[in-house]
Amino acid sequence: MNLPAPLILASNSPRRKELLSELGVEFNIVVRPVNEYYPEDIHPRAVAVLVSENKAKAYDDLSPDNIVITADTIVGLEGEIMGKPKSKEEAIEMLTKLSGKTHQVVTGVTIFYKGKFKSFAEETQVTFKKLNQEEIIHYVDTYKPFDKAGSYGIQEWIGKIGITSIDGDYYAVVGLPLSKLYQELSQLSS
Repeated sequence: MNLPAPLILASNSPRRKELLSELGVEFNIVVRPVNEYYPEDIHPRAVAVLVSENKAKAYDDLSPDNIVITADTIVGLEGEIMGKPKSKEEAIEMLTKLSGKTHQVVTGVTIFYKGKFKSFAEETQVTFKKLNQEEIIHYVDTYKPFDKAGSYGIQEWIGKIGITSIDGDYYAVVGLPLSKLYQELSQLSS
């Protein structure tokens, strides 16, 4: 894909870096501090888009000849939004809540180019089997999922042994909905 401007991924996520590189585009990583605040009473889809847009606004002073991609992933269960766990105990608590249930994973993406923000979100339904405490503790101790919304990475051990079904975009659960992102970037080139 030939893009009309240099591409910047505004994320420290190694998963997003790996996924974007798999699209075959060249990019640089530039990360700035961002306030990830959101109102407590909005839908996970709206939260993911709002936070990704707020991240993109931190780059509005860059040359308009850059394309900036920001993203945010939210896990929602029965109206509760699960962010990144702050402790081992919180990670175990989140995974215990997700155990045996279907939850939503929403990744919001914002593309900032030529002074305009284009945002979208992909929502995926993910179902866990009933996890036992030994499995949860083993995962948290071994994989330390403290940088992951909902305390898990679908591509890691817990996803391989614990997820019984997904309905939607697998890559959105990992952190970047590649098919939709590719479509949106392709439109910039036309």
